[in-house]
Amino acid sequence: MHPPYRVDRPRRILTPVVVASPHSGRHYPAEFLRASVLDERAIRSSEDAFMDMLVEEAPRLGAPVIAAEYPRAWLDLNRSPEEMDPAVVEGVGRVVQTPRISSGLGVIPRVVANGRAIYRGKLSRAEAEARIAQVWRPYHGALDGLLGEAEAEFGESVLLDFHSMPHEALDSVSRPGQRRPEVVLGDRFGASASGEIVEALEAGFAAEGLCVIRNAPFAGAFVTQHYGRPSRGRHAVQVEIDRSLYMNERTLRPNADFDAVKRIVTRVIERVIAARPGRVALAAE
Repeated sequence: MHPPYRVDRPRRILTPVVVASPHSGRHYPAEFLRASVLDERAIRSSEDAFMDMLVEEAPRLGAPVIAAEYPRAWLDLNRSPEEMDPAVVEGVGRVVQTPRISSGLGVIPRVVANGRAIYRGKLSRAEAEARIAQVWRPYHGALDGLLGEAEAEFGESVLLDFHSMPHEALDSVSRPGQRRPEVVLGDRFGASASGEIVEALEAGFAAEGLCVIRNAPFAGAFVTQHYGRPSRGRHAVQVEIDRSLYMNERTLRPNADFDAVKRIVTRVIERVIAARPGRVALAAE
């Protein structure tokens, strides 16, 4: 089986920061493509294309990177395994209907961008649970391990969970006469990370000339909710970047500004690392 994720570690971990890209996976199993009613380009519309490449300099700064290999359309790593959609998975009993499940964006998504259905029919419960066992649990086991290593070494962990958003995703928060936001930072309205970390992120992107807002329309989903425990020294922030800044959304190819945006992302990660320098290791205390 294709590996569920990959981890790029620095020669030496110098910071409690851990960088993740859970929606950039682009290994589309052949049987999945055959089962879908969508063509190859349409099925990639919910992919955070190339985000893993934008953050790949983090190990040079001393921070590990974990990136998904399987696509979000196949399995969503930013959902709870309990968020099963009975409209797409057979044998699912009564579930608490969340907005994500209702919109077809459970752990096994029913739709991609713009509400386009992925499948002709339903998946078996066994198939859905196999995906969770083979990919979801290993990915989150590895992510939890990286955060645990940071906490053991530095007394805290800082998860930067990088995503991209369609340009039109911010139509609902854009106002006439005001600059259109380009970055959304989600900390679940202060519940998943310390203000100091979010401020460092916001200041970093703003210093690069980008317009930043917080928590609207994306406050963070399962990852920030599950891992963000500031009172326990575990911080998590979801970082959403407008795809049109670095790629052509129609052709799904990097645009002429890709390298410039990559440098911006690298400098912002570096700024957060500087704001959360490696604390005195617990073993030395």
